[in-house]
Amino acid sequence: MSTARHTPLNSVAAHTALIAYTLIALFPVSVIIVNSFKERRAIFREPLALPDAESFSLIGYQTVMKQGDFFLYFQNSFIVTVASLFFILLFGAMAAFALAEYRFRGNMLMGLYLALGIMIPIRIGTVAILQMMVSTGLVNTLWALILVYTAQGLPLAVFILSEFMRQVSDDLKNAGRIDGLSEYKIFFRLVLPLVRPAMATVAVFNMIPIWNDLWFPLILAPAEEVKTLTLGSQVFIGQFVTDWNAVLSALSLAILPVLVLYVIFSRQLIRGITSGAVK
Repeated sequence: MSTARHTPLNSVAAHTALIAYTLIALFPVSVIIVNSFKERRAIFREPLALPDAESFSLIGYQTVMKQGDFFLYFQNSFIVTVASLFFILLFGAMAAFALAEYRFRGNMLMGLYLALGIMIPIRIGTVAILQMMVSTGLVNTLWALILVYTAQGLPLAVFILSEFMRQVSDDLKNAGRIDGLSEYKIFFRLVLPLVRPAMATVAVFNMIPIWNDLWFPLILAPAEEVKTLTLGSQVFIGQFVTDWNAVLSALSLAILPVLVLYVIFSRQLIRGITSGAVK
C-alpha cells in the first residue's frame, strides 16, 4: 500500500526533474536560434525577446551565404562525421563481437585496455598526433580528422556494443554455424540487426562531439578548403569587430543536422539506453 501511495508522487518528481533539465538544456539553443533572426541592436537590447516586425532580420543568414563558404564547410563536416561514424561502428562492432564471442588469452586485458580510451582524453596526445600527421603528410586533409575521430570513438563503441553482443542468443549463432554460415555472415546477418539500438546509441553519442569539435579542425585541418562548419564559423569573429548576426546564423544552421539526427534515431536511442533496464 505504501509503495502504491508514493508512486504518483515519485512519478511527478521524476517528470518535474526531466522537464527542468530539458528546459535548461534547450535554453541556450533557443537563444541562439531566436537571436539569429534579429538585427544587431535588438540582440544586445533584448536578447531573450522574440523577434517582432521591427527587430526581425535575415541579414545574418544572408551574410553567411555570401561571405562564408557555408556549403563547403557543411560538406566537409558531413564527410568527416559520416566517415568517422562508419568506421567507428564497423570496427567497434567487429572488436566488440570478438571480445564477446571468443575466449582467448588476454581477452580481459584487451577489454580493459580499450576502456582506458574512455577515461583518458585524446586531446592529451595532441602534440604527438600532430607530429604523426605531419610525418605522414595528412595535415590539412579530411583523413586526418577522420582517423582521429575514429580512434576517439572506438573505446566507447566497443564498451557499449560488447555488452549488447553478449546478450545475443548463443543458440542463434550456433544455428547459423550449423547451417554453414561463416563468422562474417553470422556477424553481419544475425548479430548486427539485433544490436541496432546500441548502434544508434553509439552513433548519436559520437556524432555530436565530432560535429561540434573545434580543437582538432583548428590544429590538423585549418586550410580553407578543408575547414569544418564549426571552424568556418570563426571567420565572422574578428579581433576588434564580431558579426554576431552571422555567427548566430551559422551556429543555428550547424545545430539543425544534430536535431534532425536525434529526431530520426530518438526511438532507437532510447531503446539502446534502456535495454536491459526492464524485462
